Amino acid sequence: MTTLTAGITSAETSVDGIVWNILGQTYVPKHRSDSSMSWHATLPHGTFVPPHVHTTQDEFIYVLTGQLELEMDGAAPQKAGPGDLVRMPQNGVHGIFNRSGAEASCLFWVSPTANLWQLFVAIDNVPDPAEVVRLAALYDVDFLPPPAA
Repeated sequence: MTTLTAGITSAETSVDGIVWNILGQTYVPKHRSDSSMSWHATLPHGTFVPPHVHTTQDEFIYVLTGQLELEMDGAAPQKAGPGDLVRMPQNGVHGIFNRSGAEASCLFWVSPTANLWQLFVAIDNVPDPAEVVRLAALYDVDFLPPPAA
């Protein structure tokens, strides 16, 4: 069991010095417990997280800089900028895209942590999107098939 401890994770540090490279995005874990997990993310222009479903957790994004475009549950894309909070409930379909022309940074968190930590460990520096999709399914994150051409 991983419990939350009191304290401050400074801007320059992460959990155990870890930095993940997930398909061109940089994820820096800021805390981890059984009940929740957070990470700072840097998304260069043109990067994205394809539409997917978390079957075991709610996910949130607090945008710090730049702009993200969200596709959620089949609705028209929505834009989120600095100070905006994105809420993505468990079992809802969501995709995250940086189409802004500039880098975006944000704070993500999930509740509960479930298997997401193990997923990020498994897909760190995996360059093949198909392999990331395959691995994600093993950790309760299901990517949707790409749209028909």
